[in-house]
Amino acid sequence: MPRAKRSRPDRPSERATAAAARRAVREIADPETAAASAWFFKTGPGEYGEGDRFLGVRVPDIRTLARRFEALSIDQMSRLLRSRFHEDRMLALLIAVRQYQKGDESTRRAIHDFYMAHLEHIDNWDLVDVTAPHVIGAYYRDRDRKPLYRLARSAVLWHRRIAIIATAAFIREDDLTDTLALAERLLDDREDLMHKAVGWMLREVGKRDVGALRTFLGEHHGRMPRTMLRYAIEKLPEPERQRWLGRKKGAVSGASRGDRPGAARARRS
Repeated sequence: MPRAKRSRPDRPSERATAAAARRAVREIADPETAAASAWFFKTGPGEYGEGDRFLGVRVPDIRTLARRFEALSIDQMSRLLRSRFHEDRMLALLIAVRQYQKGDESTRRAIHDFYMAHLEHIDNWDLVDVTAPHVIGAYYRDRDRKPLYRLARSAVLWHRRIAIIATAAFIREDDLTDTLALAERLLDDREDLMHKAVGWMLREVGKRDVGALRTFLGEHHGRMPRTMLRYAIEKLPEPERQRWLGRKKGAVSGASRGDRPGAARARRS
């Protein structure tokens, strides 16, 4: 019996509503992809994505749907973003990015406010990474950046990740000050996903100004978690990478466990 053909995500749109968008996502869902995504995004008990649910739609197809439903109102985006399914939330956020990039000042302000009002639903690293630079970073490029520092102090992992990943927008403009300042504030973060995020942004700093990266490493390599350090130095010449790793090893072995930053603090439940 011939296999049923899946609906194309780019077919002509019905009226742009959250319900229509949800139907479109489900028309192209794949159970095998859903199972693989649930494993990849660590949705088991005690893992960072605990409780997240997947339908099984790949990001390129969600991007196609974002073009199709680009006219979704903020109210309808809000309904979509409050879904318990990951792909619905991703779709709402990608629509928001498209509207921000194409909008006037009033639209950009509204999309920023929408994003900040729904932080509790931006709750996995991919949702942060594909949107924070394009909405939050873009919005604060020419504004006071104190809100990013408030996010960096949040007890919520995803808020802190938004703060540092948003600075990718500044790095592209060779504006490195806030990335370095936020990275310093996040050195003692206990979450591995933050070590990776901070290290990633430091690596991007190094692509623009390797001297700035080396200065930061010289001042802070002893406090940097090893994963953060490895990410930060990834693009440096191999001999230099080994020197930084060796200096890190020496700094750790020379300090007692109780003297290391954060050693006495209990891990957040």
